[in-house]
Amino acid sequence: MTEEKMTFHDYMRQYGEDHQNPINKVCHMIGIPMIVASLPVIPFAPPVGLGMFGTGWTFQFVGHAFEGKKPSFFTDLKYLLIGPAWVLAKAYRKLNIRW
Repeated sequence: MTEEKMTFHDYMRQYGEDHQNPINKVCHMIGIPMIVASLPVIPFAPPVGLGMFGTGWTFQFVGHAFEGKKPSFFTDLKYLLIGPAWVLAKAYRKLNIRW
């Protein structure tokens, strides 16, 4: 499938295929929200925000060490936006929230 023709759902499906290891999934469920939450904190409390940002990325890379694969965004930067959507979708499914 070419990059130009991939839909949001294609990206989500591929992201899920790239993240099968249970430890990696847990690391992403912690790391991605931490990274996203750090972004508005950085301008107001840089040490706290940068600490959250770095810790979140550490969780990401530790998870990928267990998965044995490089992060998806190494192949396409769009996956930096897909990751938070994937985490949110997983959380919604666990809470039985339809979206």
